[in-house]
Amino acid sequence: MRPAFHPSFDDLPTEIAIFPLTGALLLPGGRLPLNIFEPRYLAMTQDALANRRMFGMIQPNPQEPRGRNGPGVYRVGCLARISQFAETDDGRLLITLSGLIRFTVAEELDLHAGGYRRIRADYGAYAADLDQTAPTLDRAALETAMRAYFKAQSIGADWEAIAGTPDAMLVTTLCMACPFEPREKQALLEAETPAARAAMLVALMQIGAASAPSGTPDEPPSRSHLS
Repeated sequence: MRPAFHPSFDDLPTEIAIFPLTGALLLPGGRLPLNIFEPRYLAMTQDALANRRMFGMIQPNPQEPRGRNGPGVYRVGCLARISQFAETDDGRLLITLSGLIRFTVAEELDLHAGGYRRIRADYGAYAADLDQTAPTLDRAALETAMRAYFKAQSIGADWEAIAGTPDAMLVTTLCMACPFEPREKQALLEAETPAARAAMLVALMQIGAASAPSGTPDEPPSRSHLS
């Protein structure tokens, strides 16, 4: 069932602003907090708030040549809807994005007068994202990989809360929150199915656990926390 306030497939915007941000992964069904302070992205956010509250999250791609309006970007991003926002006294906007559906960049459009980039988005390959179905998941294998990865990466976790998290939300949260490399995050975004994404997540955590340096008695406390 589609969440309240989310658009239907036929109601998706075809021309959208994009926010290229390295390492920021937003998946359908996920939630991403952002601190907006750069003038062009303040303009983009304010324009979105005035008109349907949507724009695209996408990662820059260092392997792509510079485009007409900025650095090259990956071809696949995620349409976001601003679900919460707050103003700060120093002129920033604190927003929370809800991931809706992936898109392919069909064409980059002229730069907006506010300084931000715009594209024509094609959602045709990703209509199933709006269903937000749960992945086929070996929960035991995921939790085993998670414990080893968190230990190796010095990540604290609320295991009681994790145990009560539904499969789909757990996979989405882990994909977005774990400190994977940008290209690994892009691979998770582009996974063909939820089941393929879950399998890739387990594999990435297993690799990360195996390749992490051994801890020492002087190792600092956890550098991040996932709950």
